[in-house]
Amino acid sequence: MTFRKILLALLLFSLGAGCAYAKKKREPKYEPARKLTAEQAALVQKAIAQEKILIKNIQQRTPLVETYIQDTRPDVKLYETPVADHYMLSRVDFGKVFLDNLYSPKQIQAKRGFFKGSMNAITELTKALHLDSQFTYSPTGFMEMMFIDPTGFDQKHYVFSFVRREFLGSVRTWVFDVHPRANVKDIGRFYGRVWIEDQDGNVVRFNGTYTGSSDPDSSKHFFHFDSWRMNVQPGVWLPVAVYVEETQRTEADKTLGLKAQTHFWGYSLKLPTRDSENVSVRIDDAVDKSDDSEDVSPLQASRLWITQAENNVIDRLVEAGLVAPLGTGGYEEKVLGQIVINLIVPNNLAFTEQIHCRVLLTDTVEATTVGNTILISKGLIDTLPNEESIASVAAMELAHIAMGHHIDTRYAFNDRLMFPDTATFQRIDMNHSDLDNESASKRAMEYLQNSMYKDKLATAGLYYEQLMQRGKALQALNSPRLGDSLLRPDGTPWMSALMHEAPAVNWDDLTQTAALPLGSWLKTDPWDDTVHMLNARRYAPMNAREKMPFEVTPIFYKLRRYDAGATAPAAAAPVGN
Repeated sequence: MTFRKILLALLLFSLGAGCAYAKKKREPKYEPARKLTAEQAALVQKAIAQEKILIKNIQQRTPLVETYIQDTRPDVKLYETPVADHYMLSRVDFGKVFLDNLYSPKQIQAKRGFFKGSMNAITELTKALHLDSQFTYSPTGFMEMMFIDPTGFDQKHYVFSFVRREFLGSVRTWVFDVHPRANVKDIGRFYGRVWIEDQDGNVVRFNGTYTGSSDPDSSKHFFHFDSWRMNVQPGVWLPVAVYVEETQRTEADKTLGLKAQTHFWGYSLKLPTRDSENVSVRIDDAVDKSDDSEDVSPLQASRLWITQAENNVIDRLVEAGLVAPLGTGGYEEKVLGQIVINLIVPNNLAFTEQIHCRVLLTDTVEATTVGNTILISKGLIDTLPNEESIASVAAMELAHIAMGHHIDTRYAFNDRLMFPDTATFQRIDMNHSDLDNESASKRAMEYLQNSMYKDKLATAGLYYEQLMQRGKALQALNSPRLGDSLLRPDGTPWMSALMHEAPAVNWDDLTQTAALPLGSWLKTDPWDDTVHMLNARRYAPMNAREKMPFEVTPIFYKLRRYDAGATAPAAAAPVGN
């Protein structure tokens, strides 16, 4: 081949490559939009109007916002495993444009940690999600995943394409793909899919990411998320949960993934009420019987003083949205209460006051006692796989009560609890000392050995073995906000004696369930904070990847419209796998 031919071939190749590059560059970023019918266009207009109403509604609310993040790394057997975690709990005042007041844990020990202020809370969450680059949509980053676009969700900024009709639970929705218009240059516009319910036009779910039409690569600076809303009151849909997932992101030459859940509750916090026989007494019919009344002994007075402190603290925690209010025949009575009775009766424990059980609404794995009340966190209950493992937690808390490890009686003076909700973690200290926990764990083993659970303690021990294995990676999950961790400062469980009887954790044994993923048993009503058992079918894992102990998982809801007469399904006791 002559030099002239070679030169001509190179010239033709370069021209062809240039044309291909130009063609590729001119390719549209989004697929062509499908023209909406009149009915579809009308529903979109309803959704745009309802989104503005939702923003106004939520600006009048100060719900609790809990975000739990797990960094993950690929794993050959398990697909991915958590390697680090981050936890945030805030009371958000949306009337102040996404600024929040953080529930700040008291800095008693370094492991308990604390945050210095509300803007620091935003900063910490943003950094944890790596949303602090120049492409960040707003300083609050993650919080805005509960809205589609607070400043421009309309047909001027977005193109809508109808996809199909679809039921989410019993709610019929119309599904639309949404992307920014080509002439919109703002970075941080929504790009994904929305589900619009067909009656009032509320967006009940949206799934996607944020992007910018002027920068084809800008979406890599945002995470993908799935945001859900519920019909919490007649005609009112509010955000309830957001799931975030990125299977890969590069960080210091290490391939990491990310999974996160954000939950919202406390939209209608109310002052607690306490049932009392005195409530039904009519003053005009009252008869003075003081001469027939028994006097109060010093011991009884001391116990009543502790009970008064207990009542004050529990009421304050319910008011702050941190403890679930008691429902009628709910999980606390039907499940936890029965397990406590199963421990009290065979051990002949004679408590002068009834033992109560309440649920702390956080995902952190912790438990404690307040007077004669046992507090167990939602996150702990969710990950416990069976009744005997729940009993092991209850036994240790019963031991605290029996051994007199009660809450500080200074809370019997109600003025000590007159502080802002956001100061709860700073003002109320309910954790036990290491010495108390050590002695309570030994007494708890005695209670378990005398109970109906004595032949199932090996399976209970599996939970603590799994917790210890993942405790180092999941430090935030195991850092209590109000009570006690299940782990000693060295990372071993307080109830480590149970592990002596337990088999080794075997990922390949599909009949062995050491611990469950978060969210496995309970759900919180986002409006009134009551807890209910999930009415969900239980499936056995088909492989080791489906075990997911203590892990964050995707969120799916079977939505339904608000019905004031509806009652929650009856709670059932957990059963072992």
